[in-house]
Amino acid sequence: MIPLPELVPARMLNEFAYCPRLAFLEWAEATFEHNPDTLDGRFVHRRVDAGDERAFPPPDAPDTDEPLPTLHARSVLLSDPGIGIIARMDLVEIDGTIATPVDYKRGKAPDVPDGAYEPERVQLAAQALVLRAQGYTCTEGILYFAASKTRVTIVFTDELLARALVLLDEMRTLFSTGVRPLPLINSPKCPRCSLVGICLPDETMLLHEAEQQQNPDSPSGEPAIRRLLTVRDEALPVHVVSQGAFVGKSADRITIRAKGELDKHVRLIDIAQLCLYGNVQISTQALRELVDTGIPITFHTQHGYFLATANGLWHGNAHLRIAQHAVSADPVRSLRLAKGFITAKIRNQRVILRRNDERAADDAERVLDRLADLIPAAMEVDSIASLLGIEGTAARLYFSRFGALLKFPNFNFESRNRRPPTDPVNALLSFNYALLTRECHIAVMNGGFDPLVGFMHQPRYNRPALALDLMEEFRPIVADSTVMTLINTAEIQERHFVMRANACALTEDGRKIVITAFERRLDDLVTHPVFGYRLSYRRTIQVQARLIARVLLGEIESYPGFYTR
Repeated sequence: MIPLPELVPARMLNEFAYCPRLAFLEWAEATFEHNPDTLDGRFVHRRVDAGDERAFPPPDAPDTDEPLPTLHARSVLLSDPGIGIIARMDLVEIDGTIATPVDYKRGKAPDVPDGAYEPERVQLAAQALVLRAQGYTCTEGILYFAASKTRVTIVFTDELLARALVLLDEMRTLFSTGVRPLPLINSPKCPRCSLVGICLPDETMLLHEAEQQQNPDSPSGEPAIRRLLTVRDEALPVHVVSQGAFVGKSADRITIRAKGELDKHVRLIDIAQLCLYGNVQISTQALRELVDTGIPITFHTQHGYFLATANGLWHGNAHLRIAQHAVSADPVRSLRLAKGFITAKIRNQRVILRRNDERAADDAERVLDRLADLIPAAMEVDSIASLLGIEGTAARLYFSRFGALLKFPNFNFESRNRRPPTDPVNALLSFNYALLTRECHIAVMNGGFDPLVGFMHQPRYNRPALALDLMEEFRPIVADSTVMTLINTAEIQERHFVMRANACALTEDGRKIVITAFERRLDDLVTHPVFGYRLSYRRTIQVQARLIARVLLGEIESYPGFYTR
């Protein structure tokens, strides 16, 4: 159950009339993201949002013969506890005891019978109800459409005011259940919605309907749903590897200085994450600006081990985290999710070997057959411990053939080792896994999860268990694939490693080469096996994190792990 506060913003009635799921995401789960439309709307509202210092006069007539005041008041916040609405009005035009709310809209005035669509008219009607509760006479309002510079008058009929109250009651009733409404079906509203990447309307309905029909098979051929997500993110991570570097801020840019000289500057709008390795300093001004704009800062050891993140206030979706903790404490439901992670991982291990293992064909086929047998076996286990046993067996089989995928004999690989890695190949694997952990950690944090609470990986102090769960299916096709490419294309050389005692590590130049190759891999496009459209691996990780949320909140029964064909 998600109890609404006593006062509901009038803007939420607009959202609820437009799409109940959108209102639930924004209000009940405190989820919001900007897109070009919302940023343009913020720009249109810049003057009215600033407000003014003039007093908002009471509607009572003064005991003098002087005329009642006439003024325009910007950004007026009023409420009516009686009906439970609070409204911040862009502009209120006051003529004595008559108040006319003016609501700014970024687009053009629509050519519809009532002058505007229902969501806009309902929001304005809610403002009228609040003004009337203060004692003003309010018979009409204005919608100002900035793109066409048009004022549209909305008359507050009894039917419109009653509709606003009905929607308010429906909103409270629906939200009190705590169940997220299903998405709109093939709606033209979805493509321009700023929350489409979080809502995943077509994706959620596809999985929901497949489960209802007991037919979870993936579609083939042409995409069965609209690709509403951008293929790639425009903003990308910035990695600062040079030891002794200093990160500062200048206007709307982040500056990076190495050895006292300006090495690079990047616009804030182009930064998705700021990743700091080892002895790198950051100014308070830069830290504050990044936090204010929602850009996470990640901290790593010099050799890439993921340590921590710094970002703004915790994601507002407490409801999702409550569900996450409940499922984590339930062995049956946790196992169901964990099976999705591991079966997808084994599938992807087979893909890597099948596409790249050209030596010792008989042994390679034996490993492929054994891995194929482990997939249904993983689905039949009845405990996390048994599943981890199968995952360990698959890893041993996979890494027994991994050395055969490397073309240059000076990069020998016999078995997986770590903490610390003892050879260049293991050093590359460990560094790439650290980078992948960071990427998955950011994805689950942005999704509103608690990164420390997983379903397969057990909670441990300061361990990002959920990020480790999510990254399992991406280890072979992102991290291991990057290692193979670096070695087989000779991008990485022996000179890029340093041995200390029995430990092997990358040099600073080597780390820069690996980070570049890893980011390039995340930018590669891949076809989603369930949804049929192409996305970058970086975007795919974000989608998979959102699908975990769909399972936790009961919208779909099972987690569709990601694997390449």
